[in-house]
Amino acid sequence: MKIKYIAMAIAGLCCAQALATNTSSGIEQKLAELESRLASAEQRAANAEAQIQALQQQSVKTPPSATVSVQSEQTAAAAPQDVLPKLTLSGYGDLKIYGDVEFNMDAASRTGSLTSLHPTANSDWASGGNERWDINGRILLGFDGYRRMDNGYFAGFSAQPLADMTGSMNLDDAVFFFGQENDWKVKVGRFEAWDMFPLNQDTFVEYSGNTANDLYSDGYGYIYMMKEGRGRSDSGGSFLMSKTLGNWYFEVNTLLEDGSALFVDKQYHGAELVNDKNVAYVRPVIAWQNGRFSTAIAMESNLVNNAYGYRDSNGRWVDQSDRTGYGWTMTWNGQQTDPQDGVVVNLSTAYLDAVDETDFTTGVNALWHNVELGYIYAHNNIDRFDSATFDADCGGDCWVTDPGSYDIHTIHASYLFPNVMNMKNFNIYLGAYASWVESDPKEGNGSEDSRYGGRVRFKYYF
Repeated sequence: MKIKYIAMAIAGLCCAQALATNTSSGIEQKLAELESRLASAEQRAANAEAQIQALQQQSVKTPPSATVSVQSEQTAAAAPQDVLPKLTLSGYGDLKIYGDVEFNMDAASRTGSLTSLHPTANSDWASGGNERWDINGRILLGFDGYRRMDNGYFAGFSAQPLADMTGSMNLDDAVFFFGQENDWKVKVGRFEAWDMFPLNQDTFVEYSGNTANDLYSDGYGYIYMMKEGRGRSDSGGSFLMSKTLGNWYFEVNTLLEDGSALFVDKQYHGAELVNDKNVAYVRPVIAWQNGRFSTAIAMESNLVNNAYGYRDSNGRWVDQSDRTGYGWTMTWNGQQTDPQDGVVVNLSTAYLDAVDETDFTTGVNALWHNVELGYIYAHNNIDRFDSATFDADCGGDCWVTDPGSYDIHTIHASYLFPNVMNMKNFNIYLGAYASWVESDPKEGNGSEDSRYGGRVRFKYYF
């Protein structure tokens, strides 16, 4: 019996040991499986993180050719991927699309002008002598292309078509340019060169227009502002070269155009002009800027003799294309360091020596806290005027019809309401001007007259 019990005890111990061994082996196997799963999860997380980093790096880099897919939410599910509408860019540089809306509501005491003044988009503003209410303006759509290389070389273009309220299409700028940043630049096309007579926050006074065409209206005074060779002509193009050296800036603009387009209806001093060949205006500018202060001097001159003129009663050719102007301007821009309380002040003067005429213009204006106020004085001295052949459509309101001197005074003001309805791209301007002329012709009696007007301008950028 003892032997039996001893045998049974030994067998029980063996079974317990085997059971313990099996249990320990199962636990170790399960732990191994858990470790394997954890390692697999860690690997999947690492792979996902690597994919995210790769996508982020790919989104930062600009591919040589970009494709943008445009799709509405309603058609996203229905339209197959291979027929989605696409906007494809060439990949040769940056493309910027922008524009602005500018509409005006104008009122003037009389529409007969005192000067060669183009205050609205309507070309017939100066006709007649009655009060005038007018709504005018345009929408500008701009396309700018720009490409810059690592060595600083760049090239680009700008095109700015205009749609006005009369239903016609016009063009502001159409220019191609290239050069090296902060060094030199070349521009060719339709554009405006350096502004030698800035009017600050100009809202209503636009003496001499904005282009090199129709600046001089025979029968009215002439506010000369160094714009005859500035560019943006409807009858020719410009070629400009510029250079920057520290605080100094140099540019030379060459304008090739039909020179008689400078005069409305091609009339000057009572004579009808005939264009024989295109003019070549050369307009060098030297500017210097240091902080808030800047100044510039310039001249413009036609280099082509006998470009346009007329034939007198004896059939002899009379050249009228000899025109040379000089200008100086100075600006203090306090808003560069203090946008809220800074003051912007411009002081400009210009002098023109032309055939049988000299013109002097000076002006000063200041802008502070959205309020702008300015004054312009012009003196015209005309040595010869053919009154017998003078035939201008100015509604009997022409002032310059005889040789003599004429003084023109203009006060202009404007106020800006920024961020209308809390929109940073929507502004409203209020503008007003008053002009009066004092004439002293060599023949006849002197006289005076005045004009005034107001404008509300809506300006929206997009």
